[in-house]
Amino acid sequence: MTIDSAVRLDEPNILAPRSYLFVPGNRPERFEKARTAGADQVIFDLEDAVQADAKPGARFSVLAGLDALRPALVRINGFDTPWFEEDVAALAACPGVAGILVPKAERLEQLHAVLKRAHRDLLLFPMIETARGIANLSALCAAPRVKRLAFGTLDFQIDLGIEGDADELNLFRSQIVLASRLAGIDAPVDGISTVISDSSVIEAEARRSRRFGFGGKLCIHPAQIDAVHRAYTWSEAEKDWAHRVLLAVEASNGAAVAVDGKMVDLPVLLKARRVAAQAR
Repeated sequence: MTIDSAVRLDEPNILAPRSYLFVPGNRPERFEKARTAGADQVIFDLEDAVQADAKPGARFSVLAGLDALRPALVRINGFDTPWFEEDVAALAACPGVAGILVPKAERLEQLHAVLKRAHRDLLLFPMIETARGIANLSALCAAPRVKRLAFGTLDFQIDLGIEGDADELNLFRSQIVLASRLAGIDAPVDGISTVISDSSVIEAEARRSRRFGFGGKLCIHPAQIDAVHRAYTWSEAEKDWAHRVLLAVEASNGAAVAVDGKMVDLPVLLKARRVAAQAR
């Protein structure tokens, strides 16, 4: 089989953030530490990390801590909670907010409620945490300004009565990845690891997410970031393989070519290009 090296297909965004670090909205003393911890993106959290009586104060702290020169993401409270409207009113139009995570996203109504007050560049990150969210994946992915989905694995397990977040959730992971790809949005972000100090476990979980087509992972502690980044970084052997594939194809002048005893067809070439681009 010959390869036309000029063939171009739509590619996923290979520069999308790999790590998203949550910081509790009621802990302003941690905001700057989170920003400098090395995560690709920081999420100020007004939902799970904040008790009910502390939510108004957390919203005030987040507003005070936002910086238009360093826009962050914010996870607001859910659509059916008493705090949703005030969260949206305070944050959706704020230039220091690059995007909003919408928890338990199930219906377009939830996203449109945010968009009605949104500034022109605000992006949406629907969180898939329920059976209804899975059932409505296509509609959620196709909504305006949706950047990528996030899989809220813990809440999802509770909603469906599932025990475990490994093989038990892989069917749903594949559905989320497929829906994202069909909609042409960035590869989704997998849920948190509850393990904080064991980097080998965190890296293994992140590598599993990557194998299923996810593009990143949610983090709840700075200690998890490096392991996630390792999981989403090509090894030296993989980068060397990609380099040799690209050189072989270039030298072949369109003829059939093999590398390491294996035929290089178009999918192999596209993977090599992706590895090389990410390595750069």
